[in-house]
Amino acid sequence: MRTGTGLLAGLLLPCFLTAVPAKAFEFADVVDRARALAQEPYEAPPPVPEFLAELDYPQYQAIRFNPEASLWRDAGSQFQVMMVPPGNYFSHTVKLNEIDDNGVRPIRFDKTAYSFPNNDLAKRVPADLGHAGFKLTYPLGHGTRQNQFLVFAGASYFRGVGTGNRFGLSARGIALDTGLPSGEEFPSFVEFWLERPGGGGDRMRVYGLLDGPSVSGAYRFDIQPGENTRIDVTTELFFRNGLKQPGFAPLTSMFYYGENTARPAGEWRPQVHDSDGLLIHDQGTGEWLWRPLVNPSRLSLSYLQVTRLGGFGLIQRNTHFHQFEDAEARYDLRPSAWVSPRNGWSDGEVVLVEIPTNAETNDNIVAFWKPKAGASAGEHRTFAYTLSFGGPDVAGQPLGHVVQTFVGAGDRAGGGNAENAYRVIVDFTGGPLAELEPQAPVISKVTEGGGSEDAEILEHFVEFVEADSRWRLSMLVRPGSGSDPIFRGQLLLGDEPLTEVWSYPFSESVRAGPNGS
Repeated sequence: MRTGTGLLAGLLLPCFLTAVPAKAFEFADVVDRARALAQEPYEAPPPVPEFLAELDYPQYQAIRFNPEASLWRDAGSQFQVMMVPPGNYFSHTVKLNEIDDNGVRPIRFDKTAYSFPNNDLAKRVPADLGHAGFKLTYPLGHGTRQNQFLVFAGASYFRGVGTGNRFGLSARGIALDTGLPSGEEFPSFVEFWLERPGGGGDRMRVYGLLDGPSVSGAYRFDIQPGENTRIDVTTELFFRNGLKQPGFAPLTSMFYYGENTARPAGEWRPQVHDSDGLLIHDQGTGEWLWRPLVNPSRLSLSYLQVTRLGGFGLIQRNTHFHQFEDAEARYDLRPSAWVSPRNGWSDGEVVLVEIPTNAETNDNIVAFWKPKAGASAGEHRTFAYTLSFGGPDVAGQPLGHVVQTFVGAGDRAGGGNAENAYRVIVDFTGGPLAELEPQAPVISKVTEGGGSEDAEILEHFVEFVEADSRWRLSMLVRPGSGSDPIFRGQLLLGDEPLTEVWSYPFSESVRAGPNGS
């Protein structure tokens, strides 16, 4: 897990003494526990032994869970469960329970299920230490080989992949005051109940209990792994304290640099990021909006208005090895994530938080839904959504899409002859563009949507790039000296939109881009 995320893990609660029938345990039981927690003062989880918390990342990674000790391995289920040990960023334990036909029982910590890098560390680990979380496995490919596809570990974080992906961005149960001067709060999942699926089934259910200083919550995750791994999330939240900026269905990712930004000194790889853009669907207007990510020079919060949210997600559209040339990290295989609201979503806006970073080890991108009104003390909220992990088309966006953005100086050969201007290149492909002849009368629509008084759009035009069968929007813009403008661009055929809307703020970091003046 990356640094800079303020990760916490769970609280070790007393175990059940008596098993109860499985049918007697349901989501309402978790809701009752969350409600009861919210009525009591918050108690921080006790830390694990100091020597485990002080392990560095390589030392912690050397602790291995034996897959042969996986839960349900011999039960005929396609799903199996591997345990996550405490240590390093996972500085607290979380209680795990199993639900089956015989009832509910705790999943005990078994020290013999782990291998340790040396005997000195092994002998110091308590036999009743507890778990930091769990990993779900399922045969995503052909055959019976188990693949890790979903991991719950650390605060309210969980990571998922679809077929062919490697782990990258994370989801969270909730984000609280992220990016605000008051500081962010990180509640934790403190207990889980894993419902054992039937043999051969391709779905399973997990319940989670969340707690933190300002909120407690009950979660139900209905999980279906596959090419796109789908998770139907239902939650009920109980707020102890008021919050200005509660963030629902948050996604957390990393953007260090890309083709639209400067390459840091000393970096040889073309790009380094887990996600390269934020995609939003406004169901009220029908608009699909693409916002390329940046690594800003200072903290940036963007509040993106929609009339009726159809969905939002952090997407990795760069999926070719040559775009990264990183044989170890394989950023080209990182998943995209898409959130589709189901019920309980009020008026609000999508918030994008971009945090400056000087390393790829920091998760510096957060996107979430912020309701129009914040949360008040004593408030109870219920909402549900579907979260999908998979390839770059996980959102099902039907129009032409942006594949790359370039920003350069507008007063040199290839850019133009306008001082204090920028040449911006946006390439589109897919959707209805794929059906057009190169001579089709495609036109461009470019506007400034940030309210900047002196920003200028000097020119814009469209051309078909035969070398890679893409449609290119070329713009010459002058940001001006006032507030940061937001330029928007789209391709049309007559009055019909062919593509999503490209939206890009000309912040200080963009103006100092790869070839900027």
